[in-house]
Amino acid sequence: MKESIHKKETEKTTTTMSQSVLPDINKVSQVIHDSMPNVRWAPLTGIPFERRVQTAVVLMWVFLLGNCITLFCCSLFLPFLWPLHVAYIIYLCRDQSPENGGRRSDWFRRLPVWNYFAGYFPVKLVKEARADLDPSKNYVFGYHPHGIISMGAFCNFATEATKFSELFPGITASLLTLTTNFKFPIYRDIILALGIASVSRHSCEHILSSGPGRSIVIVIGGASESLSARPGIADLVLKKRLGFIRMAIRHGADLVPTFSFGENDLYEQVDNSSGSWLWNVQKKMQRAVGFTMPLFHARGIFNYNVGLIPYRHQVVTVVGNPISVPRLKKGQTEPTQEQLLETQALYIQELESIYNKYKDVYAKDRKQDLRIIS
Repeated sequence: MKESIHKKETEKTTTTMSQSVLPDINKVSQVIHDSMPNVRWAPLTGIPFERRVQTAVVLMWVFLLGNCITLFCCSLFLPFLWPLHVAYIIYLCRDQSPENGGRRSDWFRRLPVWNYFAGYFPVKLVKEARADLDPSKNYVFGYHPHGIISMGAFCNFATEATKFSELFPGITASLLTLTTNFKFPIYRDIILALGIASVSRHSCEHILSSGPGRSIVIVIGGASESLSARPGIADLVLKKRLGFIRMAIRHGADLVPTFSFGENDLYEQVDNSSGSWLWNVQKKMQRAVGFTMPLFHARGIFNYNVGLIPYRHQVVTVVGNPISVPRLKKGQTEPTQEQLLETQALYIQELESIYNKYKDVYAKDRKQDLRIIS
């Protein structure tokens, strides 16, 4: 009798959970279905070999994290590799490279494979007239917009495909990312070799204190901005972002605004307008784990409009003129709110100047002009 009652209660609970979860699952499926266009298939012949290689390289990068995790997990089933796994895990626990400026390898950053990556979009790096950076100084580059995956930031600042070191001799810039990315085996060692480091405060301070020319690149908008990334639109999250300005003033590092035309055109995103159920879910995820996951699509290997490979769309990153930051007075350890806001105003002014100067050249098909939404 008791077993029968318990069984009925279990079935009732399961039914209730199904009724509460299934509508959300069905809603997600319907939204994705409605957002999917009719598939436009790519021809199997007549495509230049170089373009196929470019697509393969970008495909490799997009799925690199997942492939590294899969490779590591599969290797756990091979007993003869277990001693190496133990040694590697000890190394992971002890290695502080992400917090100490990374472990860049110039030959790895210069591999020809990255030229194919840049050629896919293509990615181009442009320097403003007065943007000759003094190698005796330190700099904080602010990268805008975030986009979905920040392809332009990776290509320009984590590889030499666009000749960063030739355009800015004496400047060693480290692209920064979430500390979470350095928890994944194999993947972490690849991005460390590319000179990528943690965006933590300790990491920023270590790099900016490592000598002349040492600089950091921060994608300012972060996860919040990625939710607004859509073709033809440039909505930035910047007003509340004062941390990078505070860091620059503390270390006397000049600020360098950079804007990437085309970054937001690489992916389509499922509608997640503010206040919608999807927007609320993404915001909850961001608060819980520090990042969020936009529902997006672009093209595939054999088609032009369904898949996770970015569209072939030109990305032009313009490096603006450096902005001198106020120097701290004797005995002053932190900038005042007034200093932060004044410097932010100059930064935004230069960023808007870059956009307005080049928008009719590199953003002819824009739907609206640059907006700072928060």
